[in-house]
Amino acid sequence: MTTGLYGGAFDPPHLGHVEVARAAKAHFHLPQLIVLVSAAPGHKEVEAPAVARLELARAAFPDDDVRLDPHARTIDLLRGERFDDPLFVIGADQFRDFPSWKEPDEVLALARLAVATRPGYPRERLDAVLAGVAKPDRVLFFDVEPNRAASTDIRALAAAGEPLDGLVPPAVAELIRARGLYIR
Repeated sequence: MTTGLYGGAFDPPHLGHVEVARAAKAHFHLPQLIVLVSAAPGHKEVEAPAVARLELARAAFPDDDVRLDPHARTIDLLRGERFDDPLFVIGADQFRDFPSWKEPDEVLALARLAVATRPGYPRERLDAVLAGVAKPDRVLFFDVEPNRAASTDIRALAAAGEPLDGLVPPAVAELIRARGLYIR
């Protein structure tokens, strides 16, 4: 049985993330995902502490298995944990950066990638990356509805006390407000 994995900083999780999870579960017939909140992402800085981002992710993905991921890199996760037929869900922008990941060909040896693409995304950008991987047959594409949410913008709105309607799930907005997250 395939295990869907969806990792990220989720700083904070937004409706774009929720749509990717929904579309991946529908397209690949997954009853749930293991949502992995990176405790200390190796690729970016985070503003909220890991425990807060974990709480936000649990609110955003209530039907999924949400866990804190202690591994800084995907390859370390795949080597350190055991999953049945892992299918690692990422967005098209992350796939564009896939060649810069730690040991990308080994990632593909240990897991398949499910890449979410949105209408209008230049396919030639993805094809260029696909041409450079050792196992292109281990990369699968699926479509998602476009969403304007971006974590950077959401953090700025939260810092300004602006409403987050239409950008994050209501439970996430409430937690951000209640915990005073992203206020500088």
